[in-house]
Amino acid sequence: MDQPTIAIITGLSGAGRTSAAKVLEDLGYFVIDNMPPQLLTSVVSLFQQASIMKIALVVDVRGQQFFHELDDTIAELDASGASTTLLYLEAHDDVLVRRYEAGRRIHPLAGQDRIVDGITRERELLAGLRATADLVIDTSGLSVHDLRDRLHTVFQDTDSPEMVTNILSFGFKHGIPQDVDMLFDVRFLPNPHWVPELRPLTGLDAPVRDYVLSQEKAQAFLTRLFALLDLVVPAFHSEGKRYLTIGIGCTGGNHRSVALAEAVAQYLRDQGESVTTRHRDRMVR
Repeated sequence: MDQPTIAIITGLSGAGRTSAAKVLEDLGYFVIDNMPPQLLTSVVSLFQQASIMKIALVVDVRGQQFFHELDDTIAELDASGASTTLLYLEAHDDVLVRRYEAGRRIHPLAGQDRIVDGITRERELLAGLRATADLVIDTSGLSVHDLRDRLHTVFQDTDSPEMVTNILSFGFKHGIPQDVDMLFDVRFLPNPHWVPELRPLTGLDAPVRDYVLSQEKAQAFLTRLFALLDLVVPAFHSEGKRYLTIGIGCTGGNHRSVALAEAVAQYLRDQGESVTTRHRDRMVR
């Protein structure tokens, strides 16, 4: 019997689990919200008999005592041959607080305390799941449309076993992204921001790209980074990793990081890798 594709959506309350579930539903997944994890294997078996092969399960701290059994359930599903992806959504504390206040909602772990106290307890409770997640997405700076685009990239071709590598450029002054596996700081390179004719452009424009990549230090950096990627990317493949996110940061996220992210993405594509790019802070003022 064919094995199903299962997406398990978890993470912090207010980080976008409901939005993620709607996206997967649009992609043809049968979505179940807040079902006790220990029932999942039985439900999957029933769905297989009904030829329902794409299933998304939203699991969170509302499950209380059942929630702690999720790790065992995932291991059981993996052992059965099912293709299981654990998606973990998170956001910065201040963003989560604003979302709760805007919706006038009560955090499930706050009780009589502050919202931020509930968030802290939830982070501690979910730390183990975050560490084992296949994909971590920080939704702090993402709109609903941005999240949809990210999830479409990841889940619309889940029948393919290949690893997807996302190259993310960003600006340190806008905050370090939490959802990266590898992070590189390129602020040691000359900044095009201080060149008047380059300042209004970005690393996607040829003048900025040429300025950045013509630097001897930039070429030395890329040479060493490509050698590192030649080592680690095949190793991630062999370990069965499905998603790899590489962050490249400069000061504002407009020039150096964008140009170098594109260069790294092209190198990996030339090696036959499946690659996406995202420029988080391009043209943010």
